[in-house]
Amino acid sequence: MVSTRPFQKNLLKVLSLFSLVRGLNILVLVLSQYLTARFILDPQTGWLDLILDFSFLSIVIASAFSTAAGYIINNFYDAAKDQINRPQKYVLEHLVSQKLQLALYLFLNVFALLFASFVSVRALLFFFFYSFAIWLYSNTIKRLFWLSNLFSALLMIFPFWGITLYFKNFEIVVFYHACYLFFLILARDIIKDLENLKGDWVQRYQTLPVVFSVATTKKIVSLTLILCLVPNYFLILQPLGLMRYYFIVGIPFLMMVLLFLWRAKDQKAYLWVHNFIKLWILIGVLSIAFIYQSF
Repeated sequence: MVSTRPFQKNLLKVLSLFSLVRGLNILVLVLSQYLTARFILDPQTGWLDLILDFSFLSIVIASAFSTAAGYIINNFYDAAKDQINRPQKYVLEHLVSQKLQLALYLFLNVFALLFASFVSVRALLFFFFYSFAIWLYSNTIKRLFWLSNLFSALLMIFPFWGITLYFKNFEIVVFYHACYLFFLILARDIIKDLENLKGDWVQRYQTLPVVFSVATTKKIVSLTLILCLVPNYFLILQPLGLMRYYFIVGIPFLMMVLLFLWRAKDQKAYLWVHNFIKLWILIGVLSIAFIYQSF
C-alpha cells in the first residue's frame, strides 16, 4: 500500500501557497475586472471580444500576479505580528519556507512586468510603480499612523485604475463606483486594525487603535461608512438596472454593520464585522452582471 503521507504533505504545501497568495481574493479580483470591463467600462464589447483581447488579458494577469506577490511580501514582513494574531494561519502559511516565499514573490513580479510589457511601455511603468508601492507599503508605510490605511485602500483599487486607463473611460459613474469601493475597503482595513490590536501593539505598529483608542477608532470607521453613503446615493440615481437595488439595500446593510461594530468587544467579533464587509464587496462584484437587466 502506497503511503499517503507525502501526498498529504504536498497537499498542505499547496494549501499553504494558496493561502499565502490569497487565492480566493485573486479569483475575485480577476472576476471583478472582467465584469467591470464588460458592463461598466466598455459595455459595447461582447464577451467573446473581451475574452480574445490579449492586451486586456495581459493587464488582468499582471494585476493578479502583482497583487499575489504583494500578499506574499506583506505576509513576510508581518510574520511576527501574525504569529500573535493568527497563530493557526501563521503555521499553515509557513509550511513554505521564507526563502521559497521570496523566490515566488520575485517570480510573480517578474512575470507581471513581462505581461505588462506586452501591452505597452506605459503599462510596464504602471505595474512597476504598483509593485514598488506594495513593497513600500509592506516594508515601511504599514507601520505609520493613519497613512497606512489610506495607502492600503488605494492599493486595493489600483488594478481597477489600470483597466480604466486601458479603456479610457472616465465617466462620472466610474468615479462613483471607485469612491464607494474605496470607502468600503478603507473601513474594512481599519476594522482589521481593531482585529489585530494585540499583535500591532506588541510589534509597535502605529495603527489607529494603538495611537488613539478602540472607541475613537470605531468613530473613525463609522465616519468612513457614512462617507460611503455619499457615492451610494449618487449611484442609486444612475440607470444601473437591477444593480441599483444593491446600493438601495446597502444603506440598511451598512447601518447593520455599524451596529455590529459598536457591539464588538473582541477579536472574533471584529472578524465577523470584517467578513460582513468582505461579503458585501463580493456581492457588489457579482451584482455588476445585472446592470443592464430589469424586472
